[in-house]
Amino acid sequence: MGDLNGYFMVGGCAALVTFVTTPAVRAMASRLGWVAMPSARKVHTRPTPDVGGIAMFAGFLVAMFMAWRMDRFSPLFDGNSEPLGIVLGAAVIIFIGVRDDVKEVSPPARILTTVLVGMILVWFGVTMFYFRVPFAGVLQLSSDWIPIVTVVWLLGMTQAINLIDGLDGLAAGIVAIGSASFFIYSRHLSDLRLLSEPNAGPLVAIITVGVCVGFLPFNANRASIFMGDGGAYLLGFLVAVSTSVVGGRADPVTQGFSGQTYFFLAPLAIPLIILGVPIFDTVFAILRRVARRQSFSTADKGHLHHRLINLGHGPRRAVAILWLWTALLSGFVLLPVFNPEANNAAPFVMIGLVLFLYTVLHPDLRRQPPAAEAPAGERDGVPHL
Repeated sequence: MGDLNGYFMVGGCAALVTFVTTPAVRAMASRLGWVAMPSARKVHTRPTPDVGGIAMFAGFLVAMFMAWRMDRFSPLFDGNSEPLGIVLGAAVIIFIGVRDDVKEVSPPARILTTVLVGMILVWFGVTMFYFRVPFAGVLQLSSDWIPIVTVVWLLGMTQAINLIDGLDGLAAGIVAIGSASFFIYSRHLSDLRLLSEPNAGPLVAIITVGVCVGFLPFNANRASIFMGDGGAYLLGFLVAVSTSVVGGRADPVTQGFSGQTYFFLAPLAIPLIILGVPIFDTVFAILRRVARRQSFSTADKGHLHHRLINLGHGPRRAVAILWLWTALLSGFVLLPVFNPEANNAAPFVMIGLVLFLYTVLHPDLRRQPPAAEAPAGERDGVPHL
């Protein structure tokens, strides 16, 4: 279904619309006072508009409309309720996210809304068919389990992206890299006829890449606008949709088509590895708050990006390191897909070790001086490149 040119056109449309819309959203947010104020747990030092998710949603919506009007994607849209379910789910989750950015919404209300979005996906059929347990075989999900798995998967992805969104460009860059890798993987499955068609996964993945690329010029270091909870929830929603309809619908019999060392886990393991950075950060945040007997909604400065800054890395370098980790993990799972004999993980282990040593043992690693004694080149005691 569709060809690469069609997918690139849709992804380019998402990027262009997001890029053009973001300045207008930024101006509107500044005029209405929809800004994030500096605080002790935040890195930014000036009021910054934080409803960039609105521009991202505009890019997503126009790109979906464009795909609907293209003949090459007609098998996906004709007589299929799933695209409508994806659009409705995205509209609901961006609404609650932007509402939380403008006027704080309680954690239970956010969770209940996410559950509602999961039910929308189930109602319109945007669900997994299979789930493979490592070393235990393939489970065909029953009608009782489908809603539970859909909601849990959606909650996990939205919270993972929301938690990692703490530095300029971090979440958008990680999701762009991860979704691009997943698009490549899902297209490969489709070319090998191992994916149930029509499948919305590749289309949603490339649109996700587009909205991130279109938003990044305004969200990179010295960001003039943040994506906010609305943007983070939207990206988490899109990642959850693309990974579930690909990973949960790939042929469960022929999963060992290549890279036997890695792919015994089934396709659902691949998004977990590609999105290893935000998922690890989410698990670590949960364990940290359980150990401290804190609420899961309690904010702190113990996330990966905060720790990198405390180790002496400036915000831009911290973002680059986490982007590189995501690219490394993506390469780790993609190489055996296209080269079944490439089961030697030594190059990736070596690169990972070098990156880890650079992260931890960087020459600038030292205790940061007090803000009053901060050397030239630092702002408000926060180191910058």
